[in-house]
Parts: sequence; C-alpha cells; structure tokens
Amino acid sequence: MRRIHIKHHWLGRLIASDPGYKRLQQAGKATISLITAVFTMIFIMRIMGFDLLSPAIVSGMAGLLGIMTVMDDTEKEKRITTLLLCVPAMIGITLGSIFMDHTYTIDVLMVLVIFNTFYLTRFAVRYFSLGMILFMTIYISFIIKVTPDQLLWFYLGSIIGTAYAYFFNFHVFKDSAQVFKRGMRSFHIQSNLSFSILIKIIEDPKANPKRLKSLKQNVRKLKEYARSVSGDLNAHDVEKIWPGLQTSQLRLYVFDTTMLVETLAVSIQKLKSADALEYEELRKLLVWVVKALRDAEVLSQNYETHHLEEAEKAVQALRFLLSDLHNLDDKSQSWLYLIRRIESITNHVIEGAVTFQHALQNPDMKENLLLNPKSSDEDESNTVEEKGLKHSTKKAYQALVAGTLSIIVGQMISPSQPYWVLLTAFLVLLGTESVGRTYTKGIQRSLGTIIGAVIGFAFAKALSGHTALEISLLFIVTFFAFYVFPVSYTMMSVFITMMVAFMYDLLLGGISLQLMGARVLDTFAGAAIAICASYFIFPKKTKDKVADSLEEFLNNLQPYVTDYVRSFREEINVKGLADQTFDIDQKMQDIIDQSQTLLKRPGALSSSGIARWITIFTAITYYAKHLVASSYRKNFDYPEELVITFNKMEQKIDHNFITLKKLINGTERNGIIYRLEKEREQIERLAPSSKQQAHSDLIHHLYYVWRINQSLVVLGVDLGARDE
Repeated sequence: MRRIHIKHHWLGRLIASDPGYKRLQQAGKATISLITAVFTMIFIMRIMGFDLLSPAIVSGMAGLLGIMTVMDDTEKEKRITTLLLCVPAMIGITLGSIFMDHTYTIDVLMVLVIFNTFYLTRFAVRYFSLGMILFMTIYISFIIKVTPDQLLWFYLGSIIGTAYAYFFNFHVFKDSAQVFKRGMRSFHIQSNLSFSILIKIIEDPKANPKRLKSLKQNVRKLKEYARSVSGDLNAHDVEKIWPGLQTSQLRLYVFDTTMLVETLAVSIQKLKSADALEYEELRKLLVWVVKALRDAEVLSQNYETHHLEEAEKAVQALRFLLSDLHNLDDKSQSWLYLIRRIESITNHVIEGAVTFQHALQNPDMKENLLLNPKSSDEDESNTVEEKGLKHSTKKAYQALVAGTLSIIVGQMISPSQPYWVLLTAFLVLLGTESVGRTYTKGIQRSLGTIIGAVIGFAFAKALSGHTALEISLLFIVTFFAFYVFPVSYTMMSVFITMMVAFMYDLLLGGISLQLMGARVLDTFAGAAIAICASYFIFPKKTKDKVADSLEEFLNNLQPYVTDYVRSFREEINVKGLADQTFDIDQKMQDIIDQSQTLLKRPGALSSSGIARWITIFTAITYYAKHLVASSYRKNFDYPEELVITFNKMEQKIDHNFITLKKLINGTERNGIIYRLEKEREQIERLAPSSKQQAHSDLIHHLYYVWRINQSLVVLGVDLGARDE
C-alpha cells in the first residue's frame, strides 16, 4: 500500500499534486471560516427573531478576508492584523450606510481607499489587508443599502467573522510540521514518478518523444516542489518530525535529489542519442541504480535498510564499469563524462541518506553543514535599491487615475451599481509590477468572467428561490476559487463570478441576464482601464522589469560563485552553498514569469533580445546548481603559485558580475569583462593529474566555473562590453 503511487502513475500524480496540501488547507480554512461565520450569524439572528441574510453575508466575507488577505511576515504581526480587521469592516459599513444617498461622497471615499491601500503598503503590508476589507464593506453597505437600525447586526457580523478567521488560522490549522511532512512526501512521490519514467526510457531501445516530454514536465514539477519544500523548512518542524536531523541536512538532501533527477534526465537522453545504452551492462546498471534510489525512502517511518545498501552496491558497480570504460580507447570516451556525472551526484544522495539515518539513530550528534562566510551586512549590500518613487507610490497613483475613470465609466454603464468597474480595476492592478503582467491579468480576468457569468447565471436562475441550495453552492465555488488561485487566475475568476451570481440572487432577490451582462461589460471596462493606467501612469515596461529581475538574479549568484572559488583557498564547506541554490532557482523562475508577455508577442524576439538572455541565464542556473552538486570535495594538493591565481580569478569574476549588472541597469554603456583564459590555462598546466585524483581533480571541480564565466562574457559583449 505504501508504494501504490509507484504501481499507479496517475495516482501518484494526484497524491503529489498539492505539496503539503497547502492549497487545500488554505482554501479549506477560508471556506470553513466563511461557513461558520455565516451560520453563526444566521443562528443568532433567528434566535433574536430577525430574518435578515445580509449581515450573515458580511460576517462570512470578514471570515474569508481574514484568512486570504493577511500576509504579514511574522505570525505575531498576522495575529494583530487579523484582530484589527473588524475595525475597518465596521467603519466601512458605517460609511456606506451614512452616505448611501450621497453617491459622489461614496465615489470619493472609494477612490481614496484604493489610493491608500496601495500607498500605505510602503510602510507595512498590513495596510493592504485593512484597506481591502474597508473597500469591500463600503461597497457592500452601499449596494444593499444598510439602514442605521441594522448597523449593530453588521458590527456583530464583522466581529464574528474576524474572530472565526483568527480561531481557524491560529488555533485549528496551526500545525506547520504536518504541512511540511506532507510536502516532503509529495516531493518523494514526484521524485519516484520521475525515476519510473527514467527507468522506462533506459529500458526502451527507441527514444519515445511522448515519454521524453513527460519526463521534462516531471522534472519541472519536481523543481517546483523542491522550492516549495525548501521554503517551508524550519528547525522547529524538522526537530519535531525527525529528531536529530538538521534543517541544513534536509535542505541539502532536497537539493541533491532534485539535481540527481535533473542530471539523470539530461544525461540519459544524451547517452541514448550517443548510442551508449546499446551497452547492455551499462543499461542494466543504470536501471539498477535508479530502481534502488526509487525504493530507498530514507525518511519513511517504515524505512528498510536493504534498499540503501542496494543503492550503494549499484553505485559501486557503476564505478567499476566507469573505471573499465576509462581504459578503453574507443568512442565511449565521448560520453564517459556523463557516467561520471551520474555516479558523482548519485553518490552524494546516498551519502546524504546515510547521514540521515545516522542522525536519526544518534540524535545527540550534530553536523554543521552551513559554513557561509558572507555576513548579513554583505548580503544586504547586494540588494537593489529602488530609485525615485517607490513602487507602492507609483501603484497608488495608477489606482487613483484608474479609480476615477472607473467611477465615471461605471456611472455610464450601470448608474444603479457603478462600482463593479472600480472593483475590477482594483483587482487587476493588485500584484502586477509591469504593463505586460497587468495586460495578462486583465485578459485572464475578462475571460474568466465571461465563462463564470454564463455558468453562474444558468445555475442562479435555475436555483432561484432555493436558498439553502444556493448557499451550499456558494460555499463550494468559494472553496474552488481559492483552491485554484495559485495555479490559474482565469479559473479563479470563473468561480468568483459564479459566487457573485449566487450572492446577487440571494441579496437582491433575483438575477437577470441584463444584470450579468452588465457585470461582464463592467469587467471588460475595469480591466481595460487598469491596463491603460499601468501603461500611461508611471509605466514599468515589461523589458525593464525583466532587467530588474536579471539584476536580482546576479545579486544572488555573485556571492554564490565567488564563495565557491574562495573555497579553494580557504576552509569553506561548499555543501553550505547548496542552501542558496533554491533562491537562485526561484529568481530564474521570476525572470521566466516576468518575460512571458514579451516571449508571446509576435515579432518581438528579434528586437528585444529577451529570448537569448533567458536562454543564457537558464544555462547559468544549470551550471550554478551543478557547481555544487558535482563538486563536493576534500582539500586539494596543488602548487603554491595557484593560490595567487585563485585570488585573481575571484577578483575578476566579482568584477564581471558588477560590470554586467551595470550594463543591464543602464548605468554603464561599456566596460571590460574578463574571459579568465590565462587563469584557466595556468590551472590546467599546474593542476595534479586527474588520473591520480579520480573523483576530486581540480579541473573537474572548476569546469562549471568556466562555463558560468563564459556565459557572463557572452552577455557582457552583447551589451557592449569589451572582453579581455
């Protein structure tokens, strides 16, 4: 039963689809908070002899926003923000009630709230949460025309909703250790899915394009899971689940396993192309290695030692074969390095697994793996300072203009309910830092609204009058809206629009085709206004945002590479550098995400050069991860004169990074960038023989340094630098 995901690939994919069940927990938490708040308020009002549904809806909204909009950095700050939410909620209800007959006053209030929601986030992210609930309560209060005698019920609803959000967020769903444990299980399942595909590719005499595509998708998914799991790591949870294990050990294991799968995926495809897998002994050994690794679930409670022993035997056999092939003088020499790479990274994973078991069996014995010489002050110096107006200020002015235009257009389209255009513009501007991202989000919002309006109208019309059923469906679509939000903004918009259709039918006593059509038109108008505001008011071009992301990437990569080179002169355990690879990988993903609009634009590639940049930076990311993954080594014995060479290398690489960043951000139009050919020639001439140091030769461990620097040189020359 424990290995059912290996036997049934589709089941493993389903089980691992939500690492740690974080999306499920977040959506479930929000929905439960919504449901309990609504029914508690209905129950209280029924006891008191009132049959009013709108305070219950507001209570549910407070419970929902208390879960979904609170994004402070620490738990203490989140607790404070959650408790404070009831204050702006009550203020919003009051303002909407007092000025329900003063449309222009509400217009001004709405625009001011949106402006300050963006502007005040420069001081604390808490103001976003407070501004969001203030905006929504003013909107709802104005729409449903809350009278002064109803205010107390709405105040009570706000307090109950906030209290439930606090209760579920910090008391019921607080076990982060279990979330992390489930995330690690998803990571292992995804690893095993990739191993299974690799086994089939090795055994298959022909290259199956469909299977190769599936492998590529699985490796990409595994990298996402690795980033997710690494981000959830903390010492308290690790100690709680696996006493004796350190976070550094676990993070290193996640890194090595991811690199192993990625290395196997690339290397086996190259071996297949070179006809290396025609060697039956090599093919059988590779299958043996991969199967043994797939079966060795080292963190399982039912861990079986013979699986790891089997993996060690398989790697030892691969090492013997490697030695035999090394002595042959034939075409195998052209792909021998691939076998060596597989053997090296596989050995690292097994060593990590052995360390795990040793640590779990001897919890009092600790090994310090993280020896990063960079201080926090040095790290802070690498951050990119924002010049001129802050992003939050620019966004606030965009929102001010977009809000004003939205109200004017909203009054023209539907005078009775003019704020849907404003709401759409507000939501489209949220979380977008460039014109391209705003455009993409606007299109997704519009498409999702069309689909959701058609489905929502059909259901609301068919179920009109069946209040209990409509409320049940309201909860269901709310759950799915927040469950799919991290993976598809379009699908979230579909469910949100369906939710609005049910709410309109419940609150306004009916829904018409004209009403839903007006909401679709409002959405188009709001999205268009948001895009125009982003384009004309302090625009951040997508290419500029990509350039910023590239600079941030280099800021992360620079100390990583220079520390590695310094480790040849100083006592630095390079295993500690693996901790930084997840940040580098995440920065690379940010670059890809930010550049999607440019890449999809017809005819833009030749002029922008973004595609070429991304290709080179993707290669750099690959080299950087292999820099550590392929290079765990002991102290080297090399001539004294190479100490000076390594020092020069470190200085020149550091100079290359600084120059390249200046070229990217435009502060420098030309400069000098170094190829390191002299240093490489000197090291290759004076380094000990690779045959004498089979797995720790100097040239091997510097291979990816040369590749990274070559990539920096290519980028620098493209941007106007002179290479030396």
